[in-house]
Amino acid sequence: MDLRAVVVDDEQLARDELGYLLGRVGGVEIVGQAGNGVEALAAIQRLQPEIVFLDVQMPGLTGFEVARRLLETRAPSQIIFVTAYDQHAIEAFEVNAVDYLLKPVEAVVRARRRISVEQALDRGASPGVDPAQLEKIVQLVAERQRRRERLAIKVGERFMLVQAEDVIYASLGDDGIAVVTDAHAGTSNYRTLDELQDRLDSSVFWRVHRSHLVNINKIKEIVPWFSRNYILRMKDAKTTEIPVSRTQTKRLREYLKL
Repeated sequence: MDLRAVVVDDEQLARDELGYLLGRVGGVEIVGQAGNGVEALAAIQRLQPEIVFLDVQMPGLTGFEVARRLLETRAPSQIIFVTAYDQHAIEAFEVNAVDYLLKPVEAVVRARRRISVEQALDRGASPGVDPAQLEKIVQLVAERQRRRERLAIKVGERFMLVQAEDVIYASLGDDGIAVVTDAHAGTSNYRTLDELQDRLDSSVFWRVHRSHLVNINKIKEIVPWFSRNYILRMKDAKTTEIPVSRTQTKRLREYLKL
């Protein structure tokens, strides 16, 4: 029997795309749609679906606020968050009964399994997520958003706004903190590397040396150096070489299986 689902997204094209994906997966009947949080709550209350595909970012009530309301009313729906976040962010969402839509087949299979377990245990209405889990996700998303901001770097007499993910490396020098991207090289308005590092995603930007912060996705080559240390050659135009401190060498070896 198909699972009855409500799809919630503020963009019609996104709802259509999700409907197409779910159609290919099979086993899901979309019984309703909503373009915002208020409409979503009304549709869920009226239709009582087994699954709600809920967009994370919407104007007005966000997906998380809708989920909180569902918790308060004990709506009997499994929640699958639909998000445009990258793989690293999505991995952070994986907490027990909470789901996310990265691979539709797996998400639907897991939802069906949880519904079967709940019915077998006769636990009554439960949205498949508890308040502590939801708050954990909200905090993770807020942190990701804060750390994915654009950075201002001074290039000549102008300030350029660059995406944090485009930064190749940042180095402490006599004139401040040099920041290099594919398109620009300038100086940061942050006073210390610690302050800059705090604004960046720690899973991507590593402090490989007390004077250097690198984007591990922008490393071109790793060169063995003296005393089993390494030199990193970065993907900027100059193929800048950056030393790895002894304390960070072990972490680099473990991460890259060197």
